[in-house]
Amino acid sequence: MIHIRREDEIDLIRESALMVTATLTEVAKMLRPGIATKALDTMAEQFIRDHGGIPSFKGYGGFPASLCISVNEVVVHGFPSDYELRDGDIISVDCGFYRNGYHGDHAYTFAIGNVAPEVLDMMRITKESLQRGILQARAHNRIGDISCAIENLCYTEHGYGVVRELVGHGVGKDLHEDPQVPNYGRRGEGKKLKEKMVLAIEPMINLGVKEVITLDDGWTVVTADGKPSCHYEHTTVVRRNGGEALSQFAPIEAAERANPELHTGHLLPLSEASLA
Repeated sequence: MIHIRREDEIDLIRESALMVTATLTEVAKMLRPGIATKALDTMAEQFIRDHGGIPSFKGYGGFPASLCISVNEVVVHGFPSDYELRDGDIISVDCGFYRNGYHGDHAYTFAIGNVAPEVLDMMRITKESLQRGILQARAHNRIGDISCAIENLCYTEHGYGVVRELVGHGVGKDLHEDPQVPNYGRRGEGKKLKEKMVLAIEPMINLGVKEVITLDDGWTVVTADGKPSCHYEHTTVVRRNGGEALSQFAPIEAAERANPELHTGHLLPLSEASLA
């Protein structure tokens, strides 16, 4: 069932989405070579609970942590662990926050130290594709208009692998709701978008091939060729003239710029940031 939300419901989803932003901002402050990814998860769970929330992911389908932490060739659903981040890694952090009956869902990819220029380019283009997808989240468009905008930039223009097995989704009272929002497709196809639908739009883009493999743990998804992948996501409400991102990138990016251990070559200049 596809839900059309009231404005008061959208306000509650926005509150949860912005708490995800706040959590990811705290993650950005901690990131450095040598930190174990499970330390990020421990901090995030405490931060979420200290702010009256419940980690949406912990226990969801048996997932063991509050954050999905995916490093380098891991596309999504990586487990926090004893792995210590290294110079040159990229790390995608996906987080959900539940409070007052509604979820926020939001993801961001960070660059640790001296990351290869071609990887930084992929991150920048993927983030831009999310912005383009959000612009297409307007009433009377179709899901395919969002999907096509992402695929055209990432694959048609730049040749990156657009993951097909994993897609965006509706979000609200449940973490995953209808409709599905693929990152590939054709304009004018798919479900019609209606004002006040709330979607998690989330391009998952690989530097190499689009194919992925799920590891034996049943969760961790990696690129088939071992090349890096990145993931950006906003909780977004469909509006008459284009989508409105309920989560934000600006506070996360400010924390990135303030952290000397992070590479910011994938960030747009502040003057050019629009939906970020």
